[in-house]
Amino acid sequence: HCSFEFDLCGWKQDENDDFDWNLRTSRTSKLGTGPSTDHTLQEPSGHYIFIKSSFFQLPGQKARISSPVLSRRNKNCKVCEGIIFYYHMYGAHIGSLIVYQRTTLKHERILLNLTGNQGNFWQRKALILSGNGNEDFQVVFEGIAGKGPKDGIALDDLTFSRDC
Repeated sequence: HCSFEFDLCGWKQDENDDFDWNLRTSRTSKLGTGPSTDHTLQEPSGHYIFIKSSFFQLPGQKARISSPVLSRRNKNCKVCEGIIFYYHMYGAHIGSLIVYQRTTLKHERILLNLTGNQGNFWQRKALILSGNGNEDFQVVFEGIAGKGPKDGIALDDLTFSRDC
């Protein structure tokens, strides 16, 4: 489980993207960008990760963050139920959020693809993680910048099922 209250919990910024997901609170955000509270504490001082469309990112540029490697060789992770997380995507010109399951051989399979305004509130999503044999894998969250300078995508409370 990662609430982002203290750090990124082993999640890593991808090196082959255009910009990074940022750890932040609603207190440090500018008015109109992102959620008014985090999901975990429901407080402006609570932390989450966020990307924002701005003058520094062109529409279509990507930010990617990857989970620690999950091992199917672990006897408890032969059948991994999945990941549960909360997302906030609000703005007239919001970009996209794509979630992948990536094997150690870098094969990626799309688990979720959301584009456009999803509402000014935190939403829960549960995704099934599947795969063949014993190949280890990661979950990758990709945020794609939109056209609006106040539009952003936030993630909080990323939780893998107990078996994994």
